[in-house]
Amino acid sequence: MTERPHPEAAPRPQQEYFAHLAEGRFMIQRSRSSGEYVFFPRVAAPRTGALDLEWVPASGRGTVYATTVMRVRPPAPSYNVCLVELEEGPRMMSRVEGMDPAEVRVGMAVRARISRDEDGQPLVVFDPAAKEPK
Repeated sequence: MTERPHPEAAPRPQQEYFAHLAEGRFMIQRSRSSGEYVFFPRVAAPRTGALDLEWVPASGRGTVYATTVMRVRPPAPSYNVCLVELEEGPRMMSRVEGMDPAEVRVGMAVRARISRDEDGQPLVVFDPAAKEPK
């Protein structure tokens, strides 16, 4: 008989996600049975309820699905908040850096990068994807 770890002993999906980021790896979950990719980290697949989610490396490629500019009181700079559709299918909230926030456009190709917030915590942000030579 296989022993299962006590629930408190097993890392929670969100904790595992941030542990991967802290190690410099952008990982998302995938259902072994359906092949569907999942984000935000969870215990069960959203459509099927399958408990067979595994961690896999994200490609890091995505497309801006929606964006808005957050204008804050000077001297703080404005920034964008966007919804990025990952190449694997799920969408995630983030921001695009490396350009004027007002220049971020729906449909723009972006590439993920792990950054750190002001408290030193890892997070995924996006940069504009380099244009592919023709």
